[in-house]
Amino acid sequence: MAEATAEGGRGGGSVGLRLRTSDKLLYGLGATASGVKARGLSAFLMLFYNQVIGLPAAWVGAAIMVALVFDAIVDPLVGQISDNLRTPWGRRHPFMYASAVPLALTLFLLWTPPDMWSKEAVFAYMLVVALAVRFLDTFFELPHTALLAELTRDYDQRTTLVAFRAFFRIAGGHLMTLITYKFFLQPNAEYPVGILNRDGYALYGLCAALLVLFTILVSSAGTHRFIPHLHRPAKRTAKLGEMAREVTHTLQNRSFAILLASGTLLAIATGLKGALELYFEAYFWEFTPDQLALITGGGIVASALGVTLAPIVSRTLGKKRGALIVWTISLTLASAPIALRLAGLMPPNGSDALLYIMIGESVFQGTAALTTGILLSAMLADVVEDSEVRTGRRSEGLLFSADSLLKKMVSGLGVFTSGLLLTSVGFPQDAKPGQVDPEVIRNMAAVYLPIVVGLYLAAIGTLFAFRLDKSAHEENLRKLASSPGAV
Repeated sequence: MAEATAEGGRGGGSVGLRLRTSDKLLYGLGATASGVKARGLSAFLMLFYNQVIGLPAAWVGAAIMVALVFDAIVDPLVGQISDNLRTPWGRRHPFMYASAVPLALTLFLLWTPPDMWSKEAVFAYMLVVALAVRFLDTFFELPHTALLAELTRDYDQRTTLVAFRAFFRIAGGHLMTLITYKFFLQPNAEYPVGILNRDGYALYGLCAALLVLFTILVSSAGTHRFIPHLHRPAKRTAKLGEMAREVTHTLQNRSFAILLASGTLLAIATGLKGALELYFEAYFWEFTPDQLALITGGGIVASALGVTLAPIVSRTLGKKRGALIVWTISLTLASAPIALRLAGLMPPNGSDALLYIMIGESVFQGTAALTTGILLSAMLADVVEDSEVRTGRRSEGLLFSADSLLKKMVSGLGVFTSGLLLTSVGFPQDAKPGQVDPEVIRNMAAVYLPIVVGLYLAAIGTLFAFRLDKSAHEENLRKLASSPGAV
């Protein structure tokens, strides 16, 4: 049993917890569900509905954007409700348990659209099911993320806890992708091009749904015993106008605004990058499913390295400085292969040298990207106490949901842009790797690269304004410990 220790909170007994490694593993395991969902939607969904099902790329991009915007609007509502919920199962767990079965079911349905329907009907089906997946994922992802700020308030231990969560999110998503390339998207007599294997996507959907169901239930049950030690909000009957003023007051936090601005720019770039990832892998680099499995395996190695590196960077450089340095390295590694290919300096497609380079890029760039993500998430968790000092309320759910809101909206814009980009360069329908006009492929890369690099540079530059360091965080904890409501 984990040992609970009081660390001074407001509003009904908020505490910090000393967590065993097994506790961190059970908590982090839950992020596998969101990782599998997110990886599938970013890496496969555009190509599946565009090249396999036959919807125009602009339609698919629009549907994904609408689903993300809807999800973003729902997030603050779930966050605000979970912050103020009083049940025998606490604030977060009722949402987490409730999401498991319906999320798994709708995720399976997303990858098994009806056959022989018109394009308009399939588009409507995709939109409705994608909306359901996003909505139900919020019921687990948001409360689960907010839970980490309650489990520990220690500046460095938070980085470690975020690292466990990030490991399962990245490793789980990449492992599911590796399995998909290696077993589900293999070519056969009916589908000579593996990535266009419709039956393979159905098997992927079933496997992903079962994995999501399992990890949500195990993580929720594994953290259930902490409920008596977590923060309980005071009984209140706030009116709608009062709640709106509280939300506005909470979101005016300067440190939060800086992280939100930086994350917004990052989300646009990530949405664009994710939607076109398989297009670059299959058409720009012309990798086979077996080669893509090897490259994806590099991402799994990166998840382990990133989890190890992030706490070290946090302790030695601090979260902000470490994030700025590692993020710059990540951007350089991510953009270099495409830039070098456009300059004629990369090995030819089909060569062993190209495969080894891209496996190396997957490992080292993935490590840097994950380390950066862990540090940024830990920085956001530290804003919780800064906000509590200024407002007198713990608002983990609201802060994490507001952060998620804008990121999801603009990442949807990034996905929508990917559809427009493919349309603008004349990318063909039912395209076969190696048979697309090289000028179309080159134009896709030439348009994509400066947009993504510019967005990442702007996001990195914005982070320089963040001021909440370890000493400021510890001062906030001292203020909370000495406040009248501390326990």
